[in-house]
Amino acid sequence: MQMRNFPARTVLLAMTITVALSVVTSAQATNGYFGHGYGTKNKGLAGAGTALPQDAMAAATNPAGMVFVGERLDMGLALFSPSRSYEISNLTAPPVMPPEFPLVAGKVDSDSNYFAIPHLAKNWMLGADASLGVTLYGNGGMNTDYPGSASEGMGTYYGGAAGVNLEQLFVNGSYGKKITESSSLGVSLIFAYQRFEARGLSAFGDWSTDPNNLSDRGVDSAYGWGFKLGWMAEVIEGLTLGAAYQSKMAMSDFDRYAGLFAGQGNFDIPANWNLGLAYGLNATDTLVFDVQHIQYSDVASVGNPMLPALWQCFQQPYGGGDSYCMGADGGPGFGWQNMTVYKLGYQWVISAMSEYNWRAGYSYGKQPIPDTEVVFNILAPGVMQQHVTLGVTRALPGGRELSLALMYAPKQTLTGRNPTVATSDQQIRLQMTAWELEISYRW
Repeated sequence: MQMRNFPARTVLLAMTITVALSVVTSAQATNGYFGHGYGTKNKGLAGAGTALPQDAMAAATNPAGMVFVGERLDMGLALFSPSRSYEISNLTAPPVMPPEFPLVAGKVDSDSNYFAIPHLAKNWMLGADASLGVTLYGNGGMNTDYPGSASEGMGTYYGGAAGVNLEQLFVNGSYGKKITESSSLGVSLIFAYQRFEARGLSAFGDWSTDPNNLSDRGVDSAYGWGFKLGWMAEVIEGLTLGAAYQSKMAMSDFDRYAGLFAGQGNFDIPANWNLGLAYGLNATDTLVFDVQHIQYSDVASVGNPMLPALWQCFQQPYGGGDSYCMGADGGPGFGWQNMTVYKLGYQWVISAMSEYNWRAGYSYGKQPIPDTEVVFNILAPGVMQQHVTLGVTRALPGGRELSLALMYAPKQTLTGRNPTVATSDQQIRLQMTAWELEISYRW
């Protein structure tokens, strides 16, 4: 039998995929727990790019763009640094009788403030009019790590060190096809793998349908499938429109946290869609604008509000009883609302002979957490609303590229009353700021 000699870059791709599958992305809390963009060039434009594909990471935004980026391999690494904290006003005693759950006053910062986030993408051209790609990327952001020394040594929720960590990896296999020379369709089959861990929540045991699978059960994993559809076309000279839709992804359950998440440990990935335009102002400058919508409220464990479910949980046998406790289908979640994000980016070259392609961007989206949901969202303070970005790509010999992107998310706070406490006006303030530096290389 004759052995086949594989090209070095094919071997490298296989090795990198293996490594990426073993290192799941974590702690990327920006637009809720979705990233502000995918790929270094896209991030330099604040995530705008539905109608401006520039590398093999384009499938994460719009698979229809892959047929326009050519055959290429892109790999990169981001250093993400979120600063998260909460502050409780009005000192009260520890909870004595559920469902009242007052918290101890004070300001507490989350630890674990630096995270390395890889991405990888490869695109193959199937002739001039079709493409096949594999793109690996992640979401995250429900990540907090509050010390056990907080709140007079009892921890945030009286159960020692508290926090959660959600990690999601997407393996996106895409196919793109040109309809005309300037328009295309694309489709992606997406495999999702996620891991979750929660600590310090044992005091909520009386609120749970399954207190043995509520907290401190180590890392659990889940997986599921979904799809993404995309379209883009140059509708008039210089103006390109794009659109993409990603289905809701039905995930297997986190069995170790069946007493925490609504639906006996279910944590599906919400559907989302994006629309965009790219307008070439001249031969070197391009303006891009995107709108993204994320349907967080359609996932019970994310969208269910805390109240009135918890009050009904304790009204047995007169109310709903266990069907409204934590872990039940109607049980409380994080109370997140749907999120719509507006992204504006500008890309330019200083001169036609320059080796550098520059980018800048700004995005805004009202954060998804109502001020009535601050108690649980101490664990997941995804309150970011604005992102300011800069980026640059330098062309290298042999068609290679080196790209950088910098993101800064200004400090955002959310203050709300602890609704479980009827005897005092206890206020909870969530706060977060973040920055990210990403570098990528085109092989």
